[in-house]
Amino acid sequence: MSVAARSVPVVNRTDRLYALVEDLRAISPRCRSARQLAERFEVSVRTIERDIAALQESGVPIYAEPGRSGGYAVDKNHSLPPLNFTPAEAVAIAIALSRAGDQPFGRQARSALRKVVAAMPGSEGELARELASRVQLVAPVETGEEIQPLGRAGVSRVIEDALLRRRVLRLDYADRKGALTSRDVEPGVFLGGRGGFWYLVAWCRLRDDVRVFRLDRIASASVSDERCPDRPLEGYVTDVPDMIVHGTLLD
Repeated sequence: MSVAARSVPVVNRTDRLYALVEDLRAISPRCRSARQLAERFEVSVRTIERDIAALQESGVPIYAEPGRSGGYAVDKNHSLPPLNFTPAEAVAIAIALSRAGDQPFGRQARSALRKVVAAMPGSEGELARELASRVQLVAPVETGEEIQPLGRAGVSRVIEDALLRRRVLRLDYADRKGALTSRDVEPGVFLGGRGGFWYLVAWCRLRDDVRVFRLDRIASASVSDERCPDRPLEGYVTDVPDMIVHGTLLD
Protein backbone atom coordinates (compact mmCIF):
# COMPACT_ATOMS: atom_id res chain seq x y z
CA MET A 1 0.00 0.00 0.00
CA SER A 2 2.50 2.39 -0.99
CA VAL A 3 1.04 5.84 -0.58
CA ALA A 4 3.03 8.69 -2.10
CA ALA A 5 4.40 11.19 0.44
CA ARG A 6 2.87 14.61 0.05
CA SER A 7 4.79 17.87 0.04
CA VAL A 8 4.62 19.83 3.28
CA PRO A 9 4.49 23.53 2.41
CA VAL A 10 5.42 25.81 5.32
CA VAL A 11 5.27 29.57 5.64
CA ASN A 12 8.52 30.47 7.43
CA ARG A 13 11.81 28.96 8.49
CA THR A 14 10.77 28.40 12.10
CA ASP A 15 7.81 26.29 11.00
CA ARG A 16 10.02 24.42 8.53
CA LEU A 17 12.65 23.59 11.18
CA TYR A 18 9.95 22.24 13.48
CA ALA A 19 8.37 20.24 10.65
CA LEU A 20 11.78 18.84 9.62
CA VAL A 21 12.36 17.43 13.09
CA GLU A 22 8.84 15.97 13.26
CA ASP A 23 9.21 14.42 9.80
CA LEU A 24 12.52 12.73 10.66
CA ARG A 25 11.24 11.69 14.08
CA ALA A 26 8.21 10.05 12.46
CA ILE A 27 10.31 7.76 10.26
CA SER A 28 13.17 7.10 12.71
CA PRO A 29 15.35 5.05 12.58
CA ARG A 30 14.94 5.28 8.81
CA CYS A 31 16.40 8.29 7.05
CA ARG A 32 15.57 10.74 4.26
CA SER A 33 18.05 12.23 1.82
CA ALA A 34 18.48 16.00 1.48
CA ARG A 35 16.89 15.77 -1.97
CA GLN A 36 13.82 13.94 -0.61
CA LEU A 37 13.46 16.52 2.14
CA ALA A 38 13.87 19.37 -0.34
CA GLU A 39 11.08 17.97 -2.52
CA ARG A 40 8.88 17.36 0.50
CA PHE A 41 9.29 20.89 1.87
CA GLU A 42 9.45 22.59 -1.56
CA VAL A 43 12.84 24.24 -0.99
CA SER A 44 16.35 23.74 -2.37
CA VAL A 45 18.76 21.03 -1.23
CA ARG A 46 21.11 23.76 -0.02
CA THR A 47 18.34 25.20 2.18
CA ILE A 48 17.75 21.76 3.73
CA GLU A 49 21.47 21.36 4.43
CA ARG A 50 21.55 24.77 6.16
CA ASP A 51 18.45 23.89 8.19
CA ILE A 52 19.90 20.53 9.29
CA ALA A 53 23.16 22.24 10.33
CA ALA A 54 21.20 24.78 12.37
CA LEU A 55 19.23 22.04 14.09
CA GLN A 56 22.38 20.08 14.88
CA GLU A 57 24.00 23.20 16.35
CA SER A 58 20.95 23.71 18.57
CA GLY A 59 21.33 20.20 19.99
CA VAL A 60 18.78 18.21 17.99
CA PRO A 61 20.19 14.64 17.67
CA ILE A 62 20.21 14.47 13.85
CA TYR A 63 22.97 12.46 12.19
CA ALA A 64 23.90 11.66 8.59
CA GLU A 65 23.89 8.10 7.22
CA PRO A 66 26.52 7.69 4.47
CA GLY A 67 26.03 5.83 1.22
CA ARG A 68 23.66 5.87 -1.74
CA SER A 69 20.68 4.92 0.43
CA GLY A 70 21.74 7.23 3.24
CA GLY A 71 20.43 10.56 4.40
CA TYR A 72 19.48 12.30 7.62
CA ALA A 73 17.95 10.55 10.63
CA VAL A 74 16.99 11.37 14.22
CA ASP A 75 18.51 9.31 17.03
CA LYS A 76 16.06 6.45 17.61
CA ASN A 77 16.25 7.05 21.38
CA HIS A 78 14.37 10.29 20.74
CA SER A 79 11.58 8.66 18.71
CA LEU A 80 8.49 6.66 19.64
CA PRO A 81 8.91 2.96 20.51
CA PRO A 82 6.94 0.36 18.53
CA LEU A 83 3.19 0.69 19.16
CA ASN A 84 0.53 -1.99 19.37
CA PHE A 85 -1.76 -0.44 16.76
CA THR A 86 -3.04 -2.93 14.20
CA PRO A 87 -3.03 -2.00 10.47
CA ALA A 88 -6.83 -1.75 10.57
CA GLU A 89 -6.68 0.63 13.56
CA ALA A 90 -4.16 2.88 11.79
CA VAL A 91 -6.38 3.00 8.68
CA ALA A 92 -9.42 3.76 10.85
CA ILE A 93 -7.61 6.82 12.23
CA ALA A 94 -6.69 7.89 8.70
CA ILE A 95 -10.31 7.57 7.53
CA ALA A 96 -11.53 9.66 10.46
CA LEU A 97 -9.02 12.40 9.64
CA SER A 98 -9.84 12.28 5.93
CA ARG A 99 -13.57 12.65 6.55
CA ALA A 100 -13.04 15.53 8.97
CA GLY A 101 -11.53 17.81 6.32
CA ASP A 102 -9.96 21.10 7.38
CA GLN A 103 -10.27 21.61 11.10
CA PRO A 104 -8.40 23.20 14.02
CA PHE A 105 -5.18 21.31 14.75
CA GLY A 106 -5.64 19.32 11.54
CA ARG A 107 -1.94 19.59 10.66
CA GLN A 108 -0.94 18.31 14.11
CA ALA A 109 -3.43 15.43 13.83
CA ARG A 110 -1.92 14.32 10.51
CA SER A 111 1.56 14.62 12.01
CA ALA A 112 0.48 12.37 14.90
CA LEU A 113 -0.85 9.80 12.43
CA ARG A 114 2.48 9.73 10.56
CA LYS A 115 4.25 9.08 13.88
CA VAL A 116 1.87 6.25 14.72
CA VAL A 117 2.44 4.51 11.39
CA ALA A 118 6.21 5.10 11.45
CA ALA A 119 6.48 3.65 14.97
CA MET A 120 4.66 0.45 14.00
CA PRO A 121 6.84 -2.62 13.35
CA GLY A 122 7.97 -2.69 9.71
CA SER A 123 5.68 -5.42 8.42
CA GLU A 124 2.65 -3.98 10.21
CA GLY A 125 3.33 -0.51 8.80
CA GLU A 126 3.57 -1.87 5.26
CA LEU A 127 0.33 -3.81 5.73
CA ALA A 128 -1.36 -0.64 6.98
CA ARG A 129 -0.21 1.23 3.86
CA GLU A 130 -1.49 -1.59 1.62
CA LEU A 131 -4.88 -1.56 3.34
CA ALA A 132 -5.10 2.26 3.17
CA SER A 133 -4.66 2.15 -0.60
CA ARG A 134 -7.90 0.12 -0.73
CA VAL A 135 -10.00 2.69 1.13
CA GLN A 136 -11.00 5.60 -1.11
CA LEU A 137 -13.15 8.62 -0.32
CA VAL A 138 -15.37 10.62 -2.63
CA ALA A 139 -15.08 14.39 -2.41
CA PRO A 140 -18.28 15.64 -0.76
CA VAL A 141 -20.79 17.37 -3.02
CA GLU A 142 -22.86 18.93 -0.26
CA THR A 143 -21.86 20.08 3.19
CA GLY A 144 -23.62 18.49 6.14
CA GLU A 145 -24.28 15.17 4.43
CA GLU A 146 -25.38 12.50 6.88
CA ILE A 147 -23.30 9.33 7.11
CA GLN A 148 -25.66 6.45 6.31
CA PRO A 149 -25.68 3.09 8.13
CA LEU A 150 -23.15 0.58 6.79
CA GLY A 151 -25.81 -2.09 6.37
CA ARG A 152 -26.51 -5.39 8.06
CA ALA A 153 -24.60 -6.19 11.24
CA GLY A 154 -21.24 -7.77 10.54
CA VAL A 155 -21.17 -7.17 6.77
CA SER A 156 -18.62 -4.35 6.90
CA ARG A 157 -16.40 -6.38 9.26
CA VAL A 158 -16.44 -9.32 6.83
CA ILE A 159 -15.45 -7.00 3.97
CA GLU A 160 -12.70 -5.43 6.09
CA ASP A 161 -11.35 -8.92 6.81
CA ALA A 162 -11.44 -9.87 3.12
CA LEU A 163 -9.61 -6.68 2.11
CA LEU A 164 -7.01 -7.17 4.83
CA ARG A 165 -6.39 -10.83 3.95
CA ARG A 166 -6.97 -10.38 0.18
CA ARG A 167 -9.64 -13.12 0.02
CA VAL A 168 -12.58 -13.73 -2.35
CA LEU A 169 -16.01 -12.78 -0.95
CA ARG A 170 -19.37 -14.53 -1.39
CA LEU A 171 -22.18 -11.93 -1.41
CA ASP A 172 -25.96 -12.06 -1.46
CA TYR A 173 -26.81 -8.72 -3.04
CA ALA A 174 -30.15 -6.98 -3.59
CA ASP A 175 -30.65 -4.71 -6.59
CA ARG A 176 -32.87 -1.60 -6.55
CA LYS A 177 -35.98 -3.74 -6.88
CA GLY A 178 -34.93 -6.04 -4.05
CA ALA A 179 -34.06 -9.06 -6.24
CA LEU A 180 -31.26 -11.12 -4.63
CA THR A 181 -28.31 -12.65 -6.47
CA SER A 182 -25.37 -14.62 -5.07
CA ARG A 183 -21.99 -13.57 -6.38
CA ASP A 184 -18.33 -14.35 -5.81
CA VAL A 185 -16.38 -11.11 -5.92
CA GLU A 186 -12.74 -10.03 -5.58
CA PRO A 187 -12.81 -7.00 -3.25
CA GLY A 188 -10.83 -4.05 -4.54
CA VAL A 189 -11.73 -0.80 -2.79
CA PHE A 190 -13.89 0.38 0.10
CA LEU A 191 -15.43 3.60 -1.23
CA GLY A 192 -17.02 6.36 0.84
CA GLY A 193 -19.62 7.69 -1.59
CA ARG A 194 -22.09 10.45 -2.23
CA GLY A 195 -25.09 10.72 0.03
CA GLY A 196 -23.07 9.34 2.93
CA PHE A 197 -23.23 5.74 1.68
CA TRP A 198 -20.31 3.31 1.63
CA TYR A 199 -19.66 1.01 -1.33
CA LEU A 200 -17.55 -2.00 -2.15
CA VAL A 201 -15.90 -1.81 -5.57
CA ALA A 202 -15.04 -5.36 -6.63
CA TRP A 203 -14.42 -7.66 -9.57
CA CYS A 204 -17.69 -9.56 -9.97
CA ARG A 205 -17.15 -13.08 -11.29
CA LEU A 206 -20.82 -13.35 -12.23
CA ARG A 207 -20.59 -10.31 -14.55
CA ASP A 208 -16.89 -10.77 -15.35
CA ASP A 209 -16.32 -7.05 -14.77
CA VAL A 210 -15.91 -4.40 -12.07
CA ARG A 211 -19.13 -3.71 -10.15
CA VAL A 212 -20.07 -1.31 -7.33
CA PHE A 213 -22.04 -2.75 -4.39
CA ARG A 214 -23.77 -0.48 -1.89
CA LEU A 215 -23.17 -1.87 1.59
CA ASP A 216 -26.73 -1.46 2.83
CA ARG A 217 -27.92 -3.69 -0.06
CA ILE A 218 -25.63 -6.59 0.86
CA ALA A 219 -27.86 -9.15 2.59
CA SER A 220 -24.98 -11.39 3.66
CA ALA A 221 -21.25 -11.75 3.13
CA SER A 222 -18.71 -14.45 3.89
CA VAL A 223 -14.98 -14.78 3.34
CA SER A 224 -13.64 -17.74 1.35
CA ASP A 225 -10.21 -19.34 1.64
CA GLU A 226 -9.36 -18.38 -1.95
CA ARG A 227 -6.79 -15.62 -2.33
CA CYS A 228 -7.65 -12.84 -4.78
CA PRO A 229 -5.53 -12.58 -7.92
CA ASP A 230 -3.58 -9.36 -8.28
CA ARG A 231 -5.47 -6.64 -10.16
CA PRO A 232 -4.31 -3.00 -10.50
CA LEU A 233 -6.15 -0.70 -8.10
CA GLU A 234 -6.56 1.94 -10.81
CA GLY A 235 -9.01 -0.31 -12.63
CA TYR A 236 -11.42 -0.28 -9.70
CA VAL A 237 -11.68 3.47 -9.12
CA THR A 238 -11.80 4.61 -12.74
CA ASP A 239 -14.92 2.47 -13.27
CA VAL A 240 -16.86 4.54 -10.72
CA PRO A 241 -18.76 7.24 -12.67
CA ASP A 242 -19.33 10.86 -11.60
CA MET A 243 -17.15 10.64 -8.54
CA ILE A 244 -14.03 12.55 -7.53
CA VAL A 245 -11.95 10.13 -5.50
CA HIS A 246 -8.99 10.70 -3.24
CA GLY A 247 -7.00 8.20 -1.25
CA THR A 248 -6.66 7.58 2.46
CA LEU A 249 -3.27 8.99 3.39
CA LEU A 250 -0.98 7.53 6.00
CA ASP A 251 2.16 9.52 5.07
